[in-house]
Order: sequence, then C-alpha cells, then structure tokens
Amino acid sequence: MKLQNKVAAIFAANGAIAREVAIEMAKEGASVYLSGRDLDKVKSLSDEINTGGASAKAYQVDATNESEIENFIQQIIEEEGKLDIVFNGIGIRAEEGGYGKPSTVLSFKTFMKPLETILGSQFLTSRVGAKFMQETESKGTILMLTASLSRLKAPFMAGITAACTGIEGMTRVLASEFGMAGIKVICINPTAMPETRTIQETTQQNAKTMGIPPEVMAEQMPNSSLLKTTLTTNDTAKVATFLVSDAGAALNSHIVDVDFGTASVI
Repeated sequence: MKLQNKVAAIFAANGAIAREVAIEMAKEGASVYLSGRDLDKVKSLSDEINTGGASAKAYQVDATNESEIENFIQQIIEEEGKLDIVFNGIGIRAEEGGYGKPSTVLSFKTFMKPLETILGSQFLTSRVGAKFMQETESKGTILMLTASLSRLKAPFMAGITAACTGIEGMTRVLASEFGMAGIKVICINPTAMPETRTIQETTQQNAKTMGIPPEVMAEQMPNSSLLKTTLTTNDTAKVATFLVSDAGAALNSHIVDVDFGTASVI
C-alpha cells in the first residue's frame, strides 16, 4: 500500500476531485481527515471509506478561514502526532466565477472571486499545513491543485485562468521555502473531467457565449488528447496518490500534467 501509516488532511472533501482523492488515498493505507463546509456530505464520505475497511474522520471546515484550518490541523496533530499530506480540492461554481463570460462584461468582483477563493485557500492550507509539519518535523508533502487552463489559450475564462497560473507560481515559491524543512510542495494539473459539475456548467456557458450546441463542445473533449481519452476524477486521484507517496518523492516543485497528452497545452 503506497500510503501505509501516512496521515492526510483533505480540504473541500465534498467536491468531486477531493472526494476521489480521499477515497484513493484511504485505499492506499492513509488515515484521511476529511473536511468541508457541508458536514453531512463529508460524514457520508467518511462513512463510505470506513465501511470499506479504511480510516476516515469528518470535520466541518471552511478552507478560506484560517482559524478553522488551524483548529482542524491542530486536532490531527493531537491525535496522530504528525501530518504527512495536505491536499486542497477547493473550487467554486461556474456562475460564481464568471466562467464562460466575455471579459468585456465580467465584473472586477467576479474576476477576483477565483483568485480570492481558490488561490487564497491554497495559500492558507499550504502555509498552515507547513507550519505544523515544521513543528512536528513531519517532512510531509503539500499537494496543490491547478488546471490546464494555466497553459491553454481558452477564451472567457480570465479569472480562473489567472488563479491557476498563480497557484503554479506559488508552488515553486513554497517548494523553495518549505524545502528547507524537508517539506515537499508539488502541483497536480489535470485537464477537464466531463463528469464534474464544474465542467458541465462551464461547457454550457461557453457554448451559450459562442452560440454553439453544448453537446458539440462536449464531443470535442475526447479528441483533444493525443490518446483520444477523456480524463476522469479517478485518473486524477491515482496520480495524486502517487505524487504524495514515497515512490513519487523525487518529484518536487513540479507542475504535473494529468491529461493523456492534451494537444493544446503548451
């Protein structure tokens, strides 16, 4: 088991990506501490994981609230004495972030929403996690989440693209800082996963803006990769689990593409 005896803090565990990552990490032996704003959904996930014979606990945490993040990780340290993995899968609804809207009509407040929520939350969970790793000499791994938008030439996605690019830059900075304490920082960069609500809503809005049927846009997704394969959340979770395992230790500060070779990613 790749993560035997590892302790993982998962933020936004009720989201599609973090949920799958939590399941995969637990399957590989990690004790997963799940958090999210919707406690009922997080508890449901923890019950599912525990029923399968793995270990999970659920907590209500707003991943944009630093004091709640601190309290959550402090509880983990009190129970486990260490912290090996931090993963934050936070996202926002497409409408909330203005996904698919032309920049000429996008309000500044909406443009800033992905940066404040997604980029800001990644900063908070990373630095709080690193602080406790340093105090306990855990020498763990902080795994950030971005998206291929950072290197695509895609219209109508200004705010989220800026946030993704910022996360990737921050990965390199924090890897340099936290590496002094033996802490690894790496970033996983998956392309669109059509099963997720975010991609479904974004496809609908982009299609509306461009005046084409949503199903036409959706049909193009499998053809965008060199292997003509559509990425799933499970594919992403398997790579995420490898990156935080001892087998993935050599990969540090990198932005790791998970996309079956998307042709349009530079």
